[in-house]
Amino acid sequence: MVQLAADDRLDEVFHALANRTRRALLGRLAAGPARVNELAEPHGMSVNAISKHLMVLERAGLVQREGTGHVRACRLDAAPMASAEAWIAGYRRFWSDKIDRLAAFVETAGD
Repeated sequence: MVQLAADDRLDEVFHALANRTRRALLGRLAAGPARVNELAEPHGMSVNAISKHLMVLERAGLVQREGTGHVRACRLDAAPMASAEAWIAGYRRFWSDKIDRLAAFVETAGD
């Protein structure tokens, strides 16, 4: 697999997480490995459609396929989500400050 720069990897992770079907697939894989047909069933989608979603997740490094021949399982690799969490955490202080100022305003407005 081609190594991506950190910003490119972050773009891929956010792109993968931007779709509800892909988020649902990650949620299912958090419970354990599954074959593509098992992943497709609850979504009422074809195996081909689910495979396309899995390719996006694989490109982001969030899913790994393992096995041989026709019996291949997908498993979650949540490690790339750490970069997304770190990016979001950088804005946590911004929002905490806003909420603290709002709370202070509400408290003083009642006086």
